[in-house]
Amino acid sequence: MNPAAGRACPGCGRETTVLRDGVCLACWYQSTDRPKPVRDRFAKLERLREQGVEPYAYSYDPSHQLADALTAFEMHESKVRESDPDPVRVAGRVLSFRDLGGSAFAHLGDRSGRLQIYFKRDALDELSVRLLEHIDLGDWIGVEGPLFRTRTGEATVRVEGLALLSKTLRPLPFGKEEVSESGERVVHSGFSDVESRYRQRYADLAVNPEVRELFTVRAGVVSACRRWLDDRGFLEVETPVLQPLYGGALARPFTTHHNALDTQLYLRIADELYLKRLIVGTLDRVYEIGKNFRNEGVDRTHNPEFTMLELYQAYADYEAMMDLAEELVTDVLREVCGSLELHYGGRTVDFSRPWARLSFAASIEKFTDIDILNTPESELVDLVRRTGREDAGELAKAKLL
Repeated sequence: MNPAAGRACPGCGRETTVLRDGVCLACWYQSTDRPKPVRDRFAKLERLREQGVEPYAYSYDPSHQLADALTAFEMHESKVRESDPDPVRVAGRVLSFRDLGGSAFAHLGDRSGRLQIYFKRDALDELSVRLLEHIDLGDWIGVEGPLFRTRTGEATVRVEGLALLSKTLRPLPFGKEEVSESGERVVHSGFSDVESRYRQRYADLAVNPEVRELFTVRAGVVSACRRWLDDRGFLEVETPVLQPLYGGALARPFTTHHNALDTQLYLRIADELYLKRLIVGTLDRVYEIGKNFRNEGVDRTHNPEFTMLELYQAYADYEAMMDLAEELVTDVLREVCGSLELHYGGRTVDFSRPWARLSFAASIEKFTDIDILNTPESELVDLVRRTGREDAGELAKAKLL
């Protein structure tokens, strides 16, 4: 790029201070092999910079998250109807945009939810009007102004000030949204390919609010487990991730080399052995929430690195630990989800206590009619081989079972 103060671009005729290959940057981006929507966004980016507008703000200080702003407005409506609500200052990603000429409506989204905003061009300052012409879906903006209700009854921010926080250069795969008669949000098309969604989790999170909700629930489960254990005298600890001998489970480890010690180490496959050493060291209740690693198969529900909660308690037998597990799960479920009934896969699962308890042998007999305690090992080999395990004859009895 070469400075060229006051020169007219031969492509569009606009005066510019920066040229590339003889044309302004906005025209140059249009000549590249990028998809047209991307070229258009790059062009808007450069036009903003030429006008002295920085499209990536250093900071912005919202007064509310979007859902909190909506709640505050509804509380104001219910208490003080004769006065205007205080202005709010909110930020979010542009999820929809409808330009009506002299005015425009948009929806902003953040982690808490979404909120409609309204622009009236003749009520905005010159900079805000210029920014409005350069807004695309997916951009991050900040707005300030009071809330009001539109004729359709939707709570909306009447924008008095607009700031561009981050210009998005690649379109996000937003689908077409509609609200059913029951009030349920329905998305058509959009980002639906399962493999792409898992490989590009950031895009999945950006366009699918139900995925963000999963992340929120998971974080709530971890926090609730930690509080539950802390309240019962368990001590949270950290044990080594790099171990000279791996153990605590049957799994293939990841192997690495420690250069300073010139020795081979393994990523842990379980926390068990170090936690048990802490019990020996008179820490009678310990737990760890941490990453474990197993260098084995991968599919949509099995990841070679995963988070595990593992806990140990002195003076307790397996019956006490079964009681603890039931109580932990039900209390955390009640706190995070508000109910002991979950709907999953078209079924309702009731976690109410007491849970059914079966021994290992009794559970196999219940679901397969095989009495493993009285079945010769040769028959077990045949049974396992029939499931597709050609190596059944090489397996020890515990592995057969």
